Amino acid sequence: MTSTAYTSRVFPLETMDVPGGTETILRGGRHLFPLLPQAFAGVRRIGVLGWGPQGRAQALNLRDSLTGTDITVTVGLRPGSASAADARANGFTEEDGTLGEWLAVAADSDLLILLIADAALAAHHQEIFAALKPGAVIGLSHGFLLGHLRETGGEFPPGHGVIAVCPKGMGDSVRRLYRQGEEINGAGINSSYAVHADPDGRAVDLALGWSVALGSPYTFRTTLAGEYLSDIVGERAILLGAVHGIVESLYTRARLAGDAPVTAYEKACENITGPIARTISHTGLRAVREELNPDGQDVFDRAYTATYGPAREIVAEIYDEVADGTELRSVILAEQRLGSRPMSAIGGSPMWSVSDEVHARRGARDLPVDPFTAGVFVATMTAQVDEFAERGHAWSEIVNESVIEAVDSLLPYMHARNVAHMVDNCSRTARLGARRWGPRFQSAYEQIAYPAAELPADQTLLTAFTTHPVHDALSAATKLRPSVDIAVS
Repeated sequence: MTSTAYTSRVFPLETMDVPGGTETILRGGRHLFPLLPQAFAGVRRIGVLGWGPQGRAQALNLRDSLTGTDITVTVGLRPGSASAADARANGFTEEDGTLGEWLAVAADSDLLILLIADAALAAHHQEIFAALKPGAVIGLSHGFLLGHLRETGGEFPPGHGVIAVCPKGMGDSVRRLYRQGEEINGAGINSSYAVHADPDGRAVDLALGWSVALGSPYTFRTTLAGEYLSDIVGERAILLGAVHGIVESLYTRARLAGDAPVTAYEKACENITGPIARTISHTGLRAVREELNPDGQDVFDRAYTATYGPAREIVAEIYDEVADGTELRSVILAEQRLGSRPMSAIGGSPMWSVSDEVHARRGARDLPVDPFTAGVFVATMTAQVDEFAERGHAWSEIVNESVIEAVDSLLPYMHARNVAHMVDNCSRTARLGARRWGPRFQSAYEQIAYPAAELPADQTLLTAFTTHPVHDALSAATKLRPSVDIAVS
């Protein structure tokens, strides 16, 4: 397992009990904002390169949290960027020095946070590195660049700290929950942090300060390599790719069984993004099964034990391809092939035509958990949990990347829009992965899992689920959960 013990000269830390040991964590909150100048000691200008969902959210959160200090947050964009108008509308301007050309901002920043698209970062990181002022710290919110450097034989520049703070949710969630936290202290998106290089010994507190300033209610330690592996695998599995495969296959299954389109959609997409996600978020994975009646539990058990094996095989395959660089190369090749051309949308299958009609029915009735859908979804989520545990990830990383990010950030957005909309509007790296692996999950469910679900449940697999250590780990993490659900209009 990744070592999670660390100390801070600035922030009060806590120890959280997890299966097999403890983890050191930082509980966030706005009461810690007065400590931010200490955490950012030596930093007078924070540069944020990029104005995508993460760049926008992090620049705004950092600026708001540091109001009243002598630390300036500046946004750096490429010349002619279409994002400049929105950055100006949000108060970053050339006139006051808080908006500028990206390499100029890089040259003037004490902490430079790189939040441009992965392919752009792969193509331009050497220019950015060359522009850095001496001793500037490089900040990342994703380990993709580390993977690219390892693939190409490159390195981070010597003499510069390299840290990461990685919110466990999409950029809009990072901003939206931060704003909710103005009224309810502690509302926000959990983050992991990593220290990759620390030449002057200040990296831990700098990373923790960055996480606190983003509004993270709970910060845990990882490594840049561990974050990259868990994040990229998660996108392709339970966070996006597998969800798309699940709902497409379940919709088809329900239609073949004679359900009307609206009913089939409710059993598939609406169930996962609604009652199943809410149950897991508030009361845990095991509660999804426990709250069913005996007949429903039998259906859940058969679906769960039939799905777990095929799902685990695909998650393991994804992990291997991320770890050996195959997935990274596929993303770079796709970006080179596609260039600036738009990617085709995935929301063209019949189920998405009834999305609006289903959404309009909300409030008219209380949609119950569908036990078959629940079994398939929980089995896939548990398969990812087990793969991460076997590969040595710490429990905080496992439950945040496999469960919390799904039910507290992504699934609420899928509920407000739909799954296809989410896949078609996420980052290109995530979108490419979901498009590649979603059909793999779909075919495995249709060809292997669903026929096997007609057979009695495998009691060994079922016992492994009901006694799984993830339940204790998730319970410990849930105690740090904000007291509000994300408000998605």
